[in-house]
Amino acid sequence: MLSKNQLGFLYMFMSVCAFSVMDVIVKWSTDYPIGQVLFFRGFFGIIFYFFIIPKERLHNFYVTKRAGLHFLRCLSGLIALVAIFIALRSLPLATVVSISFAAPIFTTIFSIFLLHEKVGMFRWLAVIVGFVGILVITEPGISSLNIYYIFPIIFCLGLSYVAIAIRQLSTSEPVWLISFYFSLAITILSFFTIPQGWVMPDFKDFLLLSMVGVFGGVANLWLSQSFKLSEVSLVTPLKYLGLVFAIFFGYFIWNEVPTIKTLFGAALVIISTMIIFRREIYKNKITTSKINND
Repeated sequence: MLSKNQLGFLYMFMSVCAFSVMDVIVKWSTDYPIGQVLFFRGFFGIIFYFFIIPKERLHNFYVTKRAGLHFLRCLSGLIALVAIFIALRSLPLATVVSISFAAPIFTTIFSIFLLHEKVGMFRWLAVIVGFVGILVITEPGISSLNIYYIFPIIFCLGLSYVAIAIRQLSTSEPVWLISFYFSLAITILSFFTIPQGWVMPDFKDFLLLSMVGVFGGVANLWLSQSFKLSEVSLVTPLKYLGLVFAIFFGYFIWNEVPTIKTLFGAALVIISTMIIFRREIYKNKITTSKINND
């Protein structure tokens, strides 16, 4: 029988694997419009979530008293999703994954203004280190290639607000409802792209595109379960396995070899996010200790 921490470790590992496979399929899907890939991500995500809605909620599963916050979460999530899809098609897989690790850096900044949290010296140091890492990877300058580096950064910005919105929603909303509304929003957005032209997939491609929704749905669920069951400090480092998978798939499928600058920048971003996570855990322990003493 596995302990809660061991189960959380397993869920995080499966989540990283599922997200990595989804990224590979999205990068592969260049023959299909992004809007069409979004449809498969959203529609098959909806189907997946219907299997996990509690039976007693089937008649009113959609009911919520926080529609406004759901809307903001979906809007920021859609911006992030479209940005990462564009980035995956335009940049090496390892580069996109490396920059995407910077999301907690932006979450720290947003938390100051949206959650009125106090950020100490160590977390500000982490933010600076993380931004240096992003600069190393993207090499800001006037170049036709550099414009695509903005998309994984937009993804980080969107995902950062998503993290804060989910933190607020999860106090009263079940995880499956938050995820369901996001998948529904993706599906609705995809319909507006039909006039741009969709391509009829053959049976093999249909199955692969469907897997974008399935893997995206289960990855989000497993990620939530991991954080629910185990200590954040234990499972968070596993997220960085995504870079190993990205390097592996990028090399063997697209002959992409990450540069030294990409790996060095990724290391800075990972160090930065680890500092942020460690300080978050320390802050939570101090808060818990004060509450217990009171």
